[in-house]
Amino acid sequence: MDSIFQKKEIRVAVVGRNLDDLLPMLKMFPCKIVEESPDLVISHGGDGALLGAERKYPGVPKCPLRDHRENPKCPRHSEISTLQKLFAGQLKTVMLSKVVAKKASGECISGINEILLDRTQKASAIRYRIWVDGELFKPQVVADSLVISTPFGSTGYFQSISRGNFTTGLGLAFNNSMDLMGFAVIGENSQITVELLRGPAVMGADNDPTMISLQSGDTFTVHVEHNTTTLYGLDIFRCMDCYDLRKNGVRS
Repeated sequence: MDSIFQKKEIRVAVVGRNLDDLLPMLKMFPCKIVEESPDLVISHGGDGALLGAERKYPGVPKCPLRDHRENPKCPRHSEISTLQKLFAGQLKTVMLSKVVAKKASGECISGINEILLDRTQKASAIRYRIWVDGELFKPQVVADSLVISTPFGSTGYFQSISRGNFTTGLGLAFNNSMDLMGFAVIGENSQITVELLRGPAVMGADNDPTMISLQSGDTFTVHVEHNTTTLYGLDIFRCMDCYDLRKNGVRS
């Protein structure tokens, strides 16, 4: 059992929506609700709640729970049953990685889903050039955006562009590119350099409201930081039976 769950009292931070539903449940378990220095973070909501939790408490172990008001559950995965397994140390554990982008000027942003390079002018596409491990990979791409995704994030924006996802590596999706390029998957330890040939553009990560501005000629690098955060119960959070209920508009 993870040492966290051997403590007499676990310091737990909660992040997300409809927390008034979650907090009474947590009174059943040996935990103290805190905002600083948590042992564990529980995100309550959808994917966005988990992304926000990692941004607020980077690297702290997390358990993502979908809230029942907006996320119907299959019979196996109620919030209370998942919490019971969590505090008993019975949930499956995975390690998340982060994708990190750094502008030549030093500005940096990171996410567990993706880095996004996006246009700022609706009428104009952006142009960019890509190197992988120092070798020219794409001399010019003309597109609305570029998505650089982790496997964890590949079921999100990357999938909406590519119509597919992946389990290892680093994904590049070229959104609405003029030469109809769809996507590429490269090695997980690859170092990517991007030069903006025609801007302006902005760079962001996940659902972070903070954006970094780029102008023509600016460059940034992207790499993966491995195994940054322990995640409990990802298999439940991404249960396909629960997903089918949400997809079909079933309400709790």
